[in-house]
Amino acid sequence: MAETEKLTNNTADTICAISTPHGTGGIAVARICGPDALRLTDSIWKGCSLASAQSHSAHLGTILDSNGMPLDQGVATVFRAPRSYTGEDTVELSVHGSIWIQRELLTSLCNAGCRLAEPGEFTRRAFMNGRLDLTEAEAVADMIASSSRAAHRVAINHLRGGFSKRLDDLRDQLLQLASLVELELDFSEEEVEFASRTQLRQLATELHAELTRLCRSFRTGAAIKQGIPVAIIGATNAGKSSLLNALVGDQRAIVSDIHGTTRDIVEDSAEIGDYLFRFLDTAGLRHTEDTIEQIGIERSRDAARRARIIMLVCDSTALPDAQALEIASECSDAHIILVANKCDLTESAAPGLSDAAIRLGATQVKISAKTGSGIEQLRQLLVEAVDSETSSDAELLVTNARQAQALSDAADSTSRVINGLESGLSGDFIAQDIRQTIHALNEVSGTITTPDILQNIFTRFCIGK
Repeated sequence: MAETEKLTNNTADTICAISTPHGTGGIAVARICGPDALRLTDSIWKGCSLASAQSHSAHLGTILDSNGMPLDQGVATVFRAPRSYTGEDTVELSVHGSIWIQRELLTSLCNAGCRLAEPGEFTRRAFMNGRLDLTEAEAVADMIASSSRAAHRVAINHLRGGFSKRLDDLRDQLLQLASLVELELDFSEEEVEFASRTQLRQLATELHAELTRLCRSFRTGAAIKQGIPVAIIGATNAGKSSLLNALVGDQRAIVSDIHGTTRDIVEDSAEIGDYLFRFLDTAGLRHTEDTIEQIGIERSRDAARRARIIMLVCDSTALPDAQALEIASECSDAHIILVANKCDLTESAAPGLSDAAIRLGATQVKISAKTGSGIEQLRQLLVEAVDSETSSDAELLVTNARQAQALSDAADSTSRVINGLESGLSGDFIAQDIRQTIHALNEVSGTITTPDILQNIFTRFCIGK
C-alpha cells in the first residue's frame, strides 16, 4: 500500500516540464498540468485570463519571469479537464527555443507553485485517469522512439487502441468460457449440460492459438521496433565489407585484399522500404591460428544465431565456403539469402552455389558490390523476407517484453484448460486456469498491475512526456 501511495499521492500537484527535445530550437513547448494549471500559469501570464478561456483555444500573450519582468512573447494553449492528454487541466506554453528562456520559464513556474514533472509523469497520469490503458501508454514511448515506417505503424495502431481491442475480444471469449464452466458447476447435481466439453475445448483451442500467435509475434515485433538484425557472413575476401558499404551508402567498413581484415563485428543501419535494418558485418571465416581472429570468428557465429536474416556472401568465382554453410545451416529460424558476389568477374556463378541455396532453403541473388549490380534486387529481397514473417494484422505485433511475458502466461493457462477438458478434470480446476488466463490479460492492459511495474515503465519515458 505504501508503494501505491508513493506512486499516486502526488497527482494533486500541478506539474510542469519542457516537452520538446532538449537544446536550442525555433520553438520550445512547456506543459503545465494539474488542478491549478490555469491559475498558476495565469500568475506568470500577461494577456487574456487563461482561467476564463475555453478549452482547446490558443492565446497570444507575454510570459513573465520570477521578478515579474517580461521573459518572452508566447502562445498559451488551454485544454480543460477531462478533454486533455492526462484528463486534467493543462496549459501548453510555446516560447522561443532559447535554452536560457526554457530554464527561466521553468523557474518562474516552480516559483509560482508548480513542481517539476518526473519522467513519464504526464503519461502516467493519463493512465491513472483512464485516458489510456497500459498498452496504449507504452505505445506512446514506442511512437517517440519509432525509427521506421513499420515501427511507427505498429505503435500508432497500439496507441489508437487496436491491440487493446483485440485483448478485450479475447477477454470476452474467456469470460464466455468461464461462465459456461461455472454454470456447469452450479448445476452439476441436476445433470444439466450448458455446453459439451468438445465445444469448450474447441473454444479454448482457438483462444490458445491466438495467444500463441501473439507471443510468437514478439520476436518479429521487437526486431521491427529496434531494427531487423542482418548478419553478413562468409569466407574472407568474399566481399562482405564491400556489401555493407554498398547497402548503407557509406565507407563504413575497411575493404582490403588482405585476408582477415575484419576481425570484429562492424554494425551500421539503413532504412529500406518500411523497415530499419541493422547490418552486422562479421569476421571472415577461415582456419587460422591467430587468437584475435579466432575470437572474431566466434563472434560471427554468435551474430548469426541472433540475426533474423543471414546474408551468406559467396565469391561467384569460387566454391561455397564449408564453414559458412555450416553456420548458416545451424540457424534454422533465420531467413537466409545466398549472395553470389563478384558477378562482374564471371558470366555464371561457380558450380555448387545453387545446390547450396537449395540445401539451406535460401533465396539466391547475384550481385557485384563493386559495381552496384543486383544491390536493388537484394534490398527488395530483404524487405520481402520481413514481409513474409508478418500477417495481414501485422500492426498487432507484440513489441514489448512485459506484454510478451504476460501473454505467454495466458497461453500456458489456456493449455492447462485444454488438457483439463481432454482428461475430464474437475470444473473447479478448469475454472481456476481460466481465471488465471484472464488475470494475465488484465496485466497486459494494466487493469491489474503493481506499482513496481508502473514505476519501471514510466521512468523510461522522457521528462516532458
